[in-house]
Amino acid sequence: MTPKDKVESVSETLDKLRETGTGALIGYLPIGFPNLSQSIEAAITLAESGISAIEFGIPYSDPVMDGPIIQRAAQASLDAGLKLKQVFEAVSAVKQATEIPVLLMSYWNPILQFGVERFCEQLASVGGSGIITPDLIPDDAAAWIAASNNSGLDRIFLAAPSSTAQRLAMITKQSRGFVYAVSTMGTTGVRSELDQAARELVARLREVGAERICVGLGISTREQVREVLNYADGAIVGSALVAALEADGVSGLRERAMSLVDGIRLG
Repeated sequence: MTPKDKVESVSETLDKLRETGTGALIGYLPIGFPNLSQSIEAAITLAESGISAIEFGIPYSDPVMDGPIIQRAAQASLDAGLKLKQVFEAVSAVKQATEIPVLLMSYWNPILQFGVERFCEQLASVGGSGIITPDLIPDDAAAWIAASNNSGLDRIFLAAPSSTAQRLAMITKQSRGFVYAVSTMGTTGVRSELDQAARELVARLREVGAERICVGLGISTREQVREVLNYADGAIVGSALVAALEADGVSGLRERAMSLVDGIRLG
């Protein structure tokens, strides 16, 4: 079976989990950290631990959204010479081992330099489900919207607490898969408490018609996962997982992931 034969969209995954009365836990890891093969092993470990979908990050030299933990891991990957062709190799390898959706998170410049249509075609061919584009707004996304329509990839735009109702409506209309609700203003990282702004933002997105919303930035405990899933369709965890991988390798990552997955089951 080829990777493409095994693709389930993130929309399908979220809808199935909603029907069970639970929700999704999406785990972020940077490709190439601590090296390419171990990043693939780490992603497969997340799937084996019960994570609902994988967000594979493409390291970038100017990561305006990433906090210090993810920046450090991404820089290590860049220093080791990660190439874009290896991104597709990583997605393909993970899709050979698991059926859960694999999304890419990428700043727009690497995709633009590679060629938008070409990038989308290659990602779809290896079983990728879509792309999260943190620094691309719908106003400037005509090429991405057209290419994702042609390839069938999900496109996930970010919504912030500061966004106007008009902009939230635009983001909702142009997103496919889910809308990424930023829990707080700032960069990624572990926080002891999630902002009330996240709950309010999800409510505002529902008002403008968003069907699926996942919340990210600052989620690090199973209790926070459960809290988010009380009002959103998914919780996205990044820094906590990367920190576990950095400190204790794949075994530490597995332990942390399984603890977070418990948050889906908390009553």
